[in-house]
Amino acid sequence: MSPADFAGFTFTSLTSHRLRTSLTALGIAVGIAAVILLTSIGEGLHRFVIAEFTQFGTNLVTVTPGRITTHGASLGAVNTVRPLSIDDALALTRVRYVQVTDPMVQGNAEVVYAGKSRRVTLYGTGADFSRALSMRVASGEFLPHDDPRAARALAVLGSKVAKELFGGENPLGARLRIGGERYRIVGVMESKGQILGFDLDDTVFIPVGRALDMFNRESLMEIHVLYEPTAPLAEVEAGIKRVMVARHGAEDFTVTPQQKMLEVFGTVLNALTFAVAAIGAISLVVGGVGILTILTIAVAERTSEIGLLRAIGATQRAILLLFLGEAALLAAVGGAAGLAMGWGIAGALKLVLPALPVHTPWHYAVLAEVVAVGVGLAAGVLPARRAARLDPLEALRSE
Repeated sequence: MSPADFAGFTFTSLTSHRLRTSLTALGIAVGIAAVILLTSIGEGLHRFVIAEFTQFGTNLVTVTPGRITTHGASLGAVNTVRPLSIDDALALTRVRYVQVTDPMVQGNAEVVYAGKSRRVTLYGTGADFSRALSMRVASGEFLPHDDPRAARALAVLGSKVAKELFGGENPLGARLRIGGERYRIVGVMESKGQILGFDLDDTVFIPVGRALDMFNRESLMEIHVLYEPTAPLAEVEAGIKRVMVARHGAEDFTVTPQQKMLEVFGTVLNALTFAVAAIGAISLVVGGVGILTILTIAVAERTSEIGLLRAIGATQRAILLLFLGEAALLAAVGGAAGLAMGWGIAGALKLVLPALPVHTPWHYAVLAEVVAVGVGLAAGVLPARRAARLDPLEALRSE
């Protein structure tokens, strides 16, 4: 059978029952659209979360008090965790490859200026906080390099706080009350927006030592360690642990590199994307059943046609390929329609819900189309084999 005859037979077979063909292709289209839409949301979420964290830089290590993992220990070792101190942060600057360290504590406080008051998130930090977390100062400067244990009463405002309290005025040099104490404003941060639900613009930054006194805390919440981008992470981690163990007498702290955290997030989000794609792919099975059904019916309806083709010289292989071609074409058309439907819905979601992260990589689309054709071929195997094995004489008599 020539390629032209093959294409003609396939096209005529599908167009002779337009409604049935359309409904079967629709089953495949819905499955592909579900896969595309769900994977687009999963991939968009993946990129969104990774982008949120990488804006703080990837050459960052966080040291927190206590250990996340559990180890066997005697009962006498319970409650022996030492608090993280400012001196710990200063000691970590001696670790090889470390550029800066920043001790940090966080809480809430009321700020008051000219009769206006506002409750904000208060960060007690060192002078290198903005460098460690890749944040920029819009006007003025960040906290100076005072002794963090006895720093001056200076403050840096987030952009939202500055706008709410000062409007169009220049806040630099003004004094406001924070937690009952007077602070002089030395800088205003650039707008950073919300990151994973935290508004970094509705904040005030003061020296970490003063924040510890204000919150009546003994321990820092964490220490940020910024190291050289090209440095070997394993050596940086080992150096941090060595210094901390020497100071604390035990590993009663947790070291979390930003790179490893991003790898964990990436693994989890990849698994999530795969899971939602698998859920969407279930509907492809329904489409495959539709193709199996329509081809089974087609074999029964076209028995005499198959017998005539065999009688004029068509081989079993040609009959097999004819029905498999119909299945593949039906699945390919349905898959293409599903891709258009999925992309269209994803685009509409972007317009209606701009905050929803949606991204459709091209390789997902290619893979979805390949899967659709594969499903069609798998569903068409049994009817095609049945058609190919029909006895020509018996097929002709069926008329």
